[in-house]
Amino acid sequence: MNPPAPLEVRHLTVAYGEKPAVWDVTWSAPPGLTAIVGPNGAGKSTLLKSALGLVPALSGEVRFFGRPLDTVRDRVGYLPQRASVDWDFPATALDVVCMARYPRMRWWGLVPRRDKEAARAALAQVGMADFADRQIGRLSGGQQQRVFLARALAQDADLVLMDEPFAAVDAATEAAIVAVLRELAAKGRHVVAVHHDLGTVPEYFSSVLLLNARVFAAGAVQDVFTNRSIAATYGARLAVLDEASVGAGAVGA
Repeated sequence: MNPPAPLEVRHLTVAYGEKPAVWDVTWSAPPGLTAIVGPNGAGKSTLLKSALGLVPALSGEVRFFGRPLDTVRDRVGYLPQRASVDWDFPATALDVVCMARYPRMRWWGLVPRRDKEAARAALAQVGMADFADRQIGRLSGGQQQRVFLARALAQDADLVLMDEPFAAVDAATEAAIVAVLRELAAKGRHVVAVHHDLGTVPEYFSSVLLLNARVFAAGAVQDVFTNRSIAATYGARLAVLDEASVGAGAVGA
């Protein structure tokens, strides 16, 4: 019997007001490295946020490793978009990475030495060891992204959800992120990442979900990431929204 999928959504529908963002999506993330691609406004980030309970769904069900998120939360990491982070918060890079270890700690105590060591090791893994004591707002965009990648690593999660990890980063940071993705895969971990660069999908990922409010194709990159499926996904936004708007009104009624 095959183990349950790292992430599975069934008939998931999400809307912002009367505007549907995700429409009746049923999909299972396979093991390994998976990209979610689609045009702007296709619901890619919304899918991840809804799966994590950060955005409410109109309908549907989400399972991580076959179980509700609350029962396996320590197995799931999340790398948010940089734009969603308050970079003025008075925390150092090390403080941010240590946050990943909080579920393992007693809430009233200081960060244990072993957890600080794990956080420093994660920072070193992404080339940020020398910036551990720097306030996060004083880091460059690429450095900030590396810090949040280190936080996901320090959590030692079995599945990491990443929202545009390569957006607006320099070449060195992109290379560092790719190296981490490959190391996670080699350890049997799983990654689902919202990704915007179609040209690097075959190089960075083994599986892909083509999303434009609904699923257009999903599976191994070599099987489904074709010119035809890409054209269908990127050219279908208006038709899908017209159909979904009617249905969303019915669901919300």
